[in-house]
Amino acid sequence: MRSIQSTLFTLLVASGAACADTTLNLTQGVSPISRDVYQLHMTIFWICVAIGLVVFGVMFYSMIYHRKSRGAKPANFHSHTWLEITWTIIPVIILVLMAIPATKVLMNMNNYDQEDVTIKITGYQWKWHYEYIEDGVKFFSNLATPYDQMQNKAPKSEYYLREVDHPLVVPVHKKIRFLITSNDVNHAWWVPDLAVKRDAIGGIINEAWAVIDKPGVYRGQCAELCGINHAFMPIVVVALSEEGYKNWVAQQKGQATSGEADIAREWTMKELMDKGESVYNGICAACHQPGGVGMPPTFPALKGSKIATGPVADHVNIVVNGKSGTAMQAFKNQLSDVDLAAVITYERNAFGNNTGSLVQPVQIKALRDGKSMDEALAVKPSAAGAAAVPATPPTTPSTTPTVAPAGAAPTAAPAGTTPTAAPAGTTPTAAPAGTTPTAAPAGTTPAAAPAGTTPTAAPAGTTPAAAPAGTTPAASSADDLKAAMVRGEKVYLSTCVACHQQNGAGIPPTFPALKGGAIATGPVDGHIDRVLNGKQGTAMVAFKDQLNDQDLADVITYERNAWDNNTGTLVTPDQIKAARQQGQNNK
Repeated sequence: MRSIQSTLFTLLVASGAACADTTLNLTQGVSPISRDVYQLHMTIFWICVAIGLVVFGVMFYSMIYHRKSRGAKPANFHSHTWLEITWTIIPVIILVLMAIPATKVLMNMNNYDQEDVTIKITGYQWKWHYEYIEDGVKFFSNLATPYDQMQNKAPKSEYYLREVDHPLVVPVHKKIRFLITSNDVNHAWWVPDLAVKRDAIGGIINEAWAVIDKPGVYRGQCAELCGINHAFMPIVVVALSEEGYKNWVAQQKGQATSGEADIAREWTMKELMDKGESVYNGICAACHQPGGVGMPPTFPALKGSKIATGPVADHVNIVVNGKSGTAMQAFKNQLSDVDLAAVITYERNAFGNNTGSLVQPVQIKALRDGKSMDEALAVKPSAAGAAAVPATPPTTPSTTPTVAPAGAAPTAAPAGTTPTAAPAGTTPTAAPAGTTPTAAPAGTTPAAAPAGTTPTAAPAGTTPAAAPAGTTPAASSADDLKAAMVRGEKVYLSTCVACHQQNGAGIPPTFPALKGGAIATGPVDGHIDRVLNGKQGTAMVAFKDQLNDQDLADVITYERNAWDNNTGTLVTPDQIKAARQQGQNNK
């Protein structure tokens, strides 16, 4: 008996020494709260061990030494006042002793003063949305494990079901305050290494905080049963140094110095046309069509239109600010200065418009900064890409082409006179149709324009990028559809597949099939509305706040062309933006 007791005692001591390393125990974590919780846990654990030894010791002693076979006889009494008082007081004292350290830890866990970073965390079915309150950065974090691994069609990675596309990035040695809520059902944000586990409940903000001691990657998951994809809702926290965190924030906000240099520098016509074509095909082509022919009367043609061939100021204004009462929305908050300048330049020189007008990003920036339209269009980029300077008077030679004032027409030389040579290195101004073109730079011979046509002006040394009249942009709709299908499949497999299945067959009647379904093969407007706004009374939730415009356009395109649906529909971000705007107008 003594040998058995000695062995059990030795094992107990050994297990206590190794308890911090076992995966069955709590971890000490990487934050002060996590270590406090661990120490509290171990204190309570050993108190429970001591109580267990005493209670079970008395029980086993009584069973061994007071058993019937040894002639023991039970006492005959119904109560003992002092005994009952004693075994009531002792547990109360023990509970008080346990409550004191527990209360200290609990109060510390709820001390939200003097935070350095505040992050709002919103649970969705089945992803997390993070919003950095002070820095203005926000994004969704989705499971990144490939669907083939979940279906056992590919080897599972080290972090199977515990990897995301956009992790939560935080700085070390800073107090981070988490505001946790939900957009739909109840969730729970749980990261063991941070000792943070808070319920995410719609309409309620729960709070938690952490100070991470060392850089690293810390993983967690949703800890509240929240639906069919509850197991596919991981959390990844990446802790960086303070400098690394600041660089990450700057990258997310697009405030790299190279971006500012791109705005300030002078862009050539070819650069703007190449950039503008990609922006147009991704944003504008859905409404105005790749050939600029539009879909009148809702989406007017740009080819030969008054806007695209008229005053530059009118064109800039309608693209930047939109037009009330029409489907033309404002793009000032959707596109960058470079994108806006490039797409306006492209529209004015593609589809046979060939105006020769060139809008610089610095002019768009000046408009954002509060300058009037005429003042903004008079701003010229600096040759070295530094700060922009106001346009110089016409008498001063200049090496930078300028945009003509809104509505102004080039001045033709009087009949019979000699055209005035342009300053060396400048771009000659296109002459109006039927007039004599302005002379080329000194020392060159201007090429006569065909009668009745308007020659296209291009920056010195470059070839105009405008497409011949009647042609379409280089990127074909077939290529765009193929690229959208590739992107859309990824969105579908990370967001929709749990309900509608990989082959689009769904799980009727709760999750209807998309393969051959009325929504996926019917009117595209109905499909967009269903994905954007969901359907009340069904399991179909609204994705307008969960996916960005590009992802929504791609996944709808995928659903309309996968599984032999083959509708040929290409949905673009511009259509999603228009649907969002329409929804706002209907409220």
